[in-house]
Amino acid sequence: MKSISTRAAALVALCLCCVLPAAANDYKLGPLTIEHPWARPTLPGQVAGGAYLGIRNAGSAGDRLLGASMAAARVEVHEMRMEGDVMRMREIGSLELPAGKTVTLAPGGLHLMLMDLKSPLKVGEKIPVKLRFERAGEVEVLLQVETKPASATDAHKH
Repeated sequence: MKSISTRAAALVALCLCCVLPAAANDYKLGPLTIEHPWARPTLPGQVAGGAYLGIRNAGSAGDRLLGASMAAARVEVHEMRMEGDVMRMREIGSLELPAGKTVTLAPGGLHLMLMDLKSPLKVGEKIPVKLRFERAGEVEVLLQVETKPASATDAHKH
């Protein structure tokens, strides 16, 4: 009987090790949860990059992402969309966050455009970025620089 409970405890510990790191990059601000903020690495001399994250609004009222800022670059909220046969990127003033929904900023769609970078973004770095919301206020998150998303949330478009 003791070996079954020891095995069960080991299995629970193993499951927690797999689950906890995925949630380690999440940030809570009132009803908003900022899920796994990350950025792609850039090449030496590259002055722009992209950052991605999910924003889950568990509240009963909508909110808006008004903007973002960081010390080493100018940050704009952008969208990419097809216009005819051409993919276009443009800055949007703010991003609607409907109540009870998740909005995902991902490659090829909505994203944070990091402009005028002072130095390249290198894999493994954690870059502080302040997000500003209309209702919830401000929160500082750390962008994990990685080559691809590390969580399932980032691989889906909502």
